[in-house]
Amino acid sequence: MARAGLTAERLTQAGAELADEVGFDQVTVSELARRFDVKVASLYSHVRNSRDLKARIALLSLEELADRAADALAGRAGKDALVSLANVYRDYAREHPGRYAASRFRLTPQEAAASAGGRHSQMTRAILRGYDLPEAEQTHAVRLLGSVFHGYVGLELEGGFSHSAPASQESWTRILDALDALLRNWPAP
Repeated sequence: MARAGLTAERLTQAGAELADEVGFDQVTVSELARRFDVKVASLYSHVRNSRDLKARIALLSLEELADRAADALAGRAGKDALVSLANVYRDYAREHPGRYAASRFRLTPQEAAASAGGRHSQMTRAILRGYDLPEAEQTHAVRLLGSVFHGYVGLELEGGFSHSAPASQESWTRILDALDALLRNWPAP
């Protein structure tokens, strides 16, 4: 019989907290069992295995990020919306590095379909409509923005910009200015 109080949701939340403490790659069912002072077998009635636990953490992280992005984008358009969305990803990564890493976890097609990933895409496309980007070009722009946001944040988290001038914030601001200019002047196909 499973220990009272353990649920898939509680384990997912604890796994997300563990990811922020020790890194997403270090999250396992065994480590979580140690945290709850239970046998590993008692967790298997709530999660199938470590991969299932990681997918649950990824889904939680994507949902948290989507909720933050929706709040940040409300009433914004154009560059203001672009900067707000970019800062949501950057701020979340700084506050929750393990959960942010989880948001990049490769989900199965079924998991992805049930995730908040679609909300992220819809919000990004809503920003692009403010730039009058043709629908046929929006997928390219969504991929560009995702690449820049996640690439920059990943490098920054790994310390890639900590040993040179100018400060990382200055580069971030300039990059967002450049993205805004690019989106306002998107090249014709």
